[in-house]
Amino acid sequence: MQKKILSNKDNLQVLYEDNHIIIVNKRAGDIVQGDKTGDKPLSDVVKEYIAKKYNKPGNVYLGVVHRLDRPTTGLVVFSKTSKALPRLNKLFAEKAAKKTYWAIVKQRPPKDTDTLIHWLKKNPKNNKSTAYLKEVKDSKKAILHYKIKKKLDNYYLLEINLETGRHHQIRAQLSSIGCPIKGDLKYGFDRSNKDASIHLHARHLEFIHPVKKEPLLVTAALPNEVLWNACL
Repeated sequence: MQKKILSNKDNLQVLYEDNHIIIVNKRAGDIVQGDKTGDKPLSDVVKEYIAKKYNKPGNVYLGVVHRLDRPTTGLVVFSKTSKALPRLNKLFAEKAAKKTYWAIVKQRPPKDTDTLIHWLKKNPKNNKSTAYLKEVKDSKKAILHYKIKKKLDNYYLLEINLETGRHHQIRAQLSSIGCPIKGDLKYGFDRSNKDASIHLHARHLEFIHPVKKEPLLVTAALPNEVLWNACL
């Protein structure tokens, strides 16, 4: 397994980098790709980092492989070459990349460990997904596995592995069992976090490197915050 921790002065935490891939630890509030807000996306920050580090003139190639919700933190993978991008896309599409998330909830889940199966329907008007126990029109099947990893003073740390990758999947499914994520007003938590984050973090990522064909395991450090610090 390869592990590499780098950092730079622009608050971009690079967790792994080689000729084909760059994996960074996204902060709460960052958007992965440009959107209607016009805010500077993480993809642009990474391009600037590459241009500066390697003294590259002109446009820097960077492929967006997947996204994380704006208030969420943790691992985001980008492709640095056109050779790696379709391979990474295929890897993620075929669920060959194992993604592990940590979430903090206030209510204890019904079981210490469980598999949640719902059908999620996205409403584009309010950018929210609703979880149903049975299939409804335009819904997509969503499966996740969770376990209680740690009991905190007033909260619970859950470790979550996704089998599917749906819009707001973890947020919607946990909310549907009465366990909204801390700070997630949209999905039923009673108050927001001061920094507008939610306590959901993409913690581990494991896959076979699409070019080198070597196993890669990357872990993203938790945000430096009281509750997250209590999880370690």
